[in-house]
Amino acid sequence: MLELAGIIILGILAQWVAWKFKIPAILPLILIGLFVGPISTLISEDGTKWIQPIYENGKGLFPGDNLFYFVSLAIGIILFEGGLTLRRGEISKVGPVIVKLISLGSIITFFGAGVAAYYVFGLSWKISFLFAALIIVTGPTVITPILRNIPLKKDVSAVLKWEGILIDPIGALVAVLVFEFISVEGDSGYTKQAILEFGKIILIGFAFGISGGYALYFAIKKRLIPHYLLNVVSLSVVLLIFVESDLFAHESGLLSVVVMGMFLGNSDLPSLKELLYFKESLSVLLISILFILLAANISLDDLLLVYNWKTAILMAIVIFVLRPLGVFLSTYKSSLATNEKLFISWVGPRGIVAAGIASLFGTKLVLKGEPGAEYITPLVFAVVLVTVLLNATTARAFASMVGVFLNKSEGILIVGASKVSRLIASYLQKSGRHVVMLDSNRLNVNKAKELGLDAITANIYSDDLSDNIELNDVGYLLAMTGSDEINKQAISRFGKLFGENGTFRLMTSEEMKNRHKISAKELFSYTHDYTRFTRVAQDFPSIQEIPIASQSQFLRVLGITNENENAIPLFLKRPDGFLDLITAPSELEVEEGSSLIYLGKPMDFEDVANATRTENEAQAQK
Repeated sequence: MLELAGIIILGILAQWVAWKFKIPAILPLILIGLFVGPISTLISEDGTKWIQPIYENGKGLFPGDNLFYFVSLAIGIILFEGGLTLRRGEISKVGPVIVKLISLGSIITFFGAGVAAYYVFGLSWKISFLFAALIIVTGPTVITPILRNIPLKKDVSAVLKWEGILIDPIGALVAVLVFEFISVEGDSGYTKQAILEFGKIILIGFAFGISGGYALYFAIKKRLIPHYLLNVVSLSVVLLIFVESDLFAHESGLLSVVVMGMFLGNSDLPSLKELLYFKESLSVLLISILFILLAANISLDDLLLVYNWKTAILMAIVIFVLRPLGVFLSTYKSSLATNEKLFISWVGPRGIVAAGIASLFGTKLVLKGEPGAEYITPLVFAVVLVTVLLNATTARAFASMVGVFLNKSEGILIVGASKVSRLIASYLQKSGRHVVMLDSNRLNVNKAKELGLDAITANIYSDDLSDNIELNDVGYLLAMTGSDEINKQAISRFGKLFGENGTFRLMTSEEMKNRHKISAKELFSYTHDYTRFTRVAQDFPSIQEIPIASQSQFLRVLGITNENENAIPLFLKRPDGFLDLITAPSELEVEEGSSLIYLGKPMDFEDVANATRTENEAQAQK
């Protein structure tokens, strides 16, 4: 009981330490696991581990193969949660670079690491390529904490984020297939029997995954499951599909749960977000337990097995040769600059899928007597530990060194994705600004995405926003919802985090009544509240630009638009394209070639332009 409680307590403590110091949780989890496992044998009185995962000599947690059954089920749940986050549109969204990274990049890592392991360690080709398959994956659980602490250009963070998410199930699938080739008895491992097993895994995995996904979708959609049982029923269905699929085709369970997760993740389930939150919480707990168990299960002999110069050479090839080679070939002729490619090459930490499946497959092959199988688990753990430690400690400094570190955040977060917000966001995006919209209304978010805008379904009371790497480059916050309370809450809660360059909101209904007396610096407009913005956007859904040549012309045009019920001044656009909010018109310096940007009805300002031109000519004659 003490050991089991200790694992959970230490695991959650490691998660807290990771959050506090902004490092991947996998790092303290592995270190704790190694300390209470193999390292503890050096300091314990009887030379045994403080935490013994496998029951031996009257001590331990899991008798027989039960540890590996638990590992299999836990990895299945984690991969299902990963599948839920995959969307059909993500590949097209992040572009061809991601497609190449998860295809060409994976192929380069697979064959390169396989050849390196064969020649450096003298392993068999089968074991070498199993090792290579296991280190294909990077993983969002290790990349996201690193990126949260580094303000990067949106393209760079998006590439790293989506590579980690999409490559997890791909790496797991490749590892499962290589393992199946190795597991085929006799000398026919690479012949017809192995190919049939390969096809069987694919067929059964997809069949059970889609069937299970549709069954759960149908049950939830038809409200056959009460709300309070939704999460636990979903969990039980995932475990059922995993076990049944594995019974029909050995090791197909991992594929089936990934497919099931992808099916549900791309469905229109209204409760999908709630289901995802539950699975994320469960995954955190499972990852915490799993890593400590797997690290503790390693023996000192396993550590000594890879404690040599060969491991250093293999690590150097994987980190400094294969990763950059895969990135540069995958990003050839892309819009990414050389320094951005260098940073992506540097950040390639391995995660839970690599370590979990390595421990599972490695132990199974050792029990079967496969030559060289004892190297799989310690080698993969070494890659995980070295890459996570390297990236967690140097990524920020390396980003600054190669020049991808954002010195100033120019992105804009707009809270509220109503029609008027979408009009303004579209204009800002066309002007070259990165805009992210946030709304709790899924319909508004979908309309924003249809316009090609980045939009998130969330609310300002959620802590998830501070962890979202899509918002790394945001420096301006605009609160434009129809709720005065939400607008003020957005400024108060996230002003320091996302509004380092400026925070602005719509005036309240009370402020609107006394708008000539107010002087709040954070107001987006001194003349219109949400109701008036909405009316103008509904009647005249377009944004106009009026050329401005002087300060006097700007003030005259601004006065006309302020008096017009069908026009709302928004920005002063400078000749270099920079946009100023019109919060203090008299303090703005207007240069020739500027423009006044307003929302609403097109107006004829020719008389104002002529009057200003005459005024300028008169001043020039004096």
